Amino acid sequence: MTILSGTIAVLVASPLFWLSLRVLEVNPAEAVEMVTAQRNIDILLNSIGLMAAVTAFSMLLGIPLAVLVTRTDLPFKRPLTIIAALPLVIPSYIGAFAFVSTFGPHGEISSIAGIPIPEISGYAGAILIITLYTYPYVFLTARAALLSMDESMIDAARTLNATRLGAFRRVTLPQIKPAVAAGSLLVALYAISDFGTPAFMGIEVFTSAIYRQWDVGSIEYAALLSLQLIGVVAVVLLLESKIGGDEKTGQSQTKGSKIQLGRWRYIAVGLFGLIGIVAIALPVIIFGSWLLQDPAQEVPSLEFQLEFAFNSVYLAGITALLAAILSIPVGYLSARSDRSLDQLFERITYVGFAVPGVIIGLALVFFSANYVSWLYRTVPVLVFAYVVRFLPQAVGTTRSASLQVDQQLTEAAQTLNAGRWRTFREVTLPLIMPGVVAGAALVFLTTMKELPATLMLQPFGMETLVTIIWAAEQTLHYQYAAIPALALIIISGISMVVMLRGENTGLI
Repeated sequence: MTILSGTIAVLVASPLFWLSLRVLEVNPAEAVEMVTAQRNIDILLNSIGLMAAVTAFSMLLGIPLAVLVTRTDLPFKRPLTIIAALPLVIPSYIGAFAFVSTFGPHGEISSIAGIPIPEISGYAGAILIITLYTYPYVFLTARAALLSMDESMIDAARTLNATRLGAFRRVTLPQIKPAVAAGSLLVALYAISDFGTPAFMGIEVFTSAIYRQWDVGSIEYAALLSLQLIGVVAVVLLLESKIGGDEKTGQSQTKGSKIQLGRWRYIAVGLFGLIGIVAIALPVIIFGSWLLQDPAQEVPSLEFQLEFAFNSVYLAGITALLAAILSIPVGYLSARSDRSLDQLFERITYVGFAVPGVIIGLALVFFSANYVSWLYRTVPVLVFAYVVRFLPQAVGTTRSASLQVDQQLTEAAQTLNAGRWRTFREVTLPLIMPGVVAGAALVFLTTMKELPATLMLQPFGMETLVTIIWAAEQTLHYQYAAIPALALIIISGISMVVMLRGENTGLI
């Protein structure tokens, strides 16, 4: 099983090898000129600035909301918690699409009201949109840490004359810092790897620049940009490992006194309501209204067909099945083995999750076009890109399920002369199957939303929901994006159900 796990790890890491090979073909002098060009520096600063701003604003929004639903006497906590978490189910590029279409001089509001409305676009618009749809990462992780910490420590600090702010800074914040760091890492990785939102907002960052360079045939420059982006991602991972520290928090769950909000409770409830209206209701209303409008111009190629949804489900289904199968040896060995080699193989499978989809797509375009041209833009290559990108989700749930299997059960089976393979097949596998299925469901649903890898590797003539949304936005025929976008929102909502069920079972 170690050999199988190692083979999977090598396959997952192979796109980066092909990318590095492509970069080596670039003339060193030309590479230096490209990297030091003012445009490249601007892209680097734009990307880092966007990531830093989104991460900072997500923390400023996510942490207070988590405190409100855990440490105060806020009413309706359960529905408000769901409202605060729901933006996570909407892909940020869907939100960007809705905001661009709603605001501005030619937006939906301006058309109805007859007055000019400022547009939401550019750098500030991208920061706003990505923050709105990624802050739940911080909110959910901070909330989980606050629920598990010993609240009596805060009361003790208060008896020592510490102010509420002082007690939060000196007692609460150190307790939840690892969880906040973990949530912030997810926000940062999402912001630096997001492709659709910067593209819709009209700003150039690494992902959009890589895609456009690939689109015009400048593969060398695209490869150089990809390596720079990987360098930024590596720095982010290093910083998180330094800041995050020990993920263990207090587990006594002793309840302390709640903060009395007084009349501020109405303002707090209004804040949750505002987030729900802006981040959730607005896209649904906009796309729903487009369903009732006749398109200004008939575009038969963009008209919704069940084939688009079938293609998305077909590709996501194959990906989920493969990821589930491949996750079993990697996740099981990582949970049951103390050998560093098995742990290393499991860590390598996370490479794809940290690397943006546009880079995975570029590497596989280079590999398939130059070495196996008969595979270029075929289903196997596209599915492989999805598996590389989302396999860690399946490995994580499989590993969690394997850790919950009582070792004594497998030892008992072996004392009854059952071999290792038979013990695994008849005892262990049925026990870890819920985790494998949960991971497959998450892979299925995230694959449905993947945009850049799909655009770069989709087989010719094989349109999916996300490619139709992209085509409708690029040609300004927004009405044709309504049904695919609503379908994605519904499917993403199902992913939230899977996540919450996984949270309840301890698998996710």
